[in-house]
Amino acid sequence: MSAALRTVELPAEDDTLEFGRRLGAVLRAGDLILLDGPLGAGKTVVTRGIARGMGISAPITSPTFVIARVHHPDSGGVPALVHVDAYRLGGLEEIDDLDLDTDLDTEAAVVVEWGEGLAERLAEDYLLIRLRRREDDVRELTLEPHGSGWGERIERGLA
Repeated sequence: MSAALRTVELPAEDDTLEFGRRLGAVLRAGDLILLDGPLGAGKTVVTRGIARGMGISAPITSPTFVIARVHHPDSGGVPALVHVDAYRLGGLEEIDDLDLDTDLDTEAAVVVEWGEGLAERLAEDYLLIRLRRREDDVRELTLEPHGSGWGERIERGLA
């Protein structure tokens, strides 16, 4: 791990969207983000914000049944966002079948909901975000950077 764990409290859904937007603004092609947390914790809300920060205005919904969706920035630039829901995947073979490592090697940032325990092996450098929704409806996000370069970008994204 290259940087210390950091926990962020987000009192409202708009705060969660804004967190994702700021993170999306510092993402680049080859980045891997894993989102972990129970149903309703805000994984898709964070992804929606990430998309906005990347210049993507298309609707972002959970790809639960299609498994993965690719979203391109409105300007046609890079990186694209590959949004994956690994909840229904049965194991490593099925995640390999998605060729996400190819997306990481080309022009995309990849966000995997429910990816912990499956998608870490796609890249040495990745950011794991653990989400928890407290009884008072405040979301707590714990950022766990793995590899190099995340510490500075997290700080820039949260500033």
